[in-house]
Amino acid sequence: MEKENKKIIMTVALPSGRLFQSIINLLKKSGYFGLIDYDEKTDRRLVFYNREETFRFIITKPKDNPTYVECGVADIGIAGKDVLLEDKKNVYELLDLGLGACSIVLAATQPKEKVRKGMEQRLPLKIATKYPNITRNYCLKKGIHGEIITLYGSVELAPQVGLADIIVDLVSTGKTLRQNNLRVIDEITSISARLITNRISYKTKHRQVHEAVQVLKKIVNQSDYGSGKS
Repeated sequence: MEKENKKIIMTVALPSGRLFQSIINLLKKSGYFGLIDYDEKTDRRLVFYNREETFRFIITKPKDNPTYVECGVADIGIAGKDVLLEDKKNVYELLDLGLGACSIVLAATQPKEKVRKGMEQRLPLKIATKYPNITRNYCLKKGIHGEIITLYGSVELAPQVGLADIIVDLVSTGKTLRQNNLRVIDEITSISARLITNRISYKTKHRQVHEAVQVLKKIVNQSDYGSGKS
């Protein structure tokens, strides 16, 4: 069991993966989180502190990040908007950090006009996706009659082998779609990393949470901030 450190201002949940270093750089640049010494290439710690031991950081899988925040293990965290929309955790969303900008789209191998006509005629469609809840809400909103097939990887394969008519997936550059002869039919929503907080921490540590939001917002609003995006 980790020894309690009474100097800790807040615990911050950081998602592992492709955005980790960009997030660390953002926290360092803010100056609010103290001196952070963590080398992603050599460090294997999942819990670490800033040099002053006033902030504790925990590293989670991106999809798990909101759970750690919701359950109160972390006061604030950083999660993709796709995870927040899909899992509907009981957390407050505080700030769009603009990192990892991409989109959730509807895509198909068939021509856009043909797919749209089928949707308008309410023909039954098979939709493959990693995001069944987002897809279900989209279908309800658009009046699409679809059977949702949940997959955990290589969603682009489904239309090519006849498992699905269309897919709903996360897209950044669109290169993977093009290489698999898929074209975007509709953009469902834009996605990026968001700063979130535990509902109790938002009340009991409101000043600290507010300060963190303000210093990060100042950086995000800088005109050259986009050059540091992943």
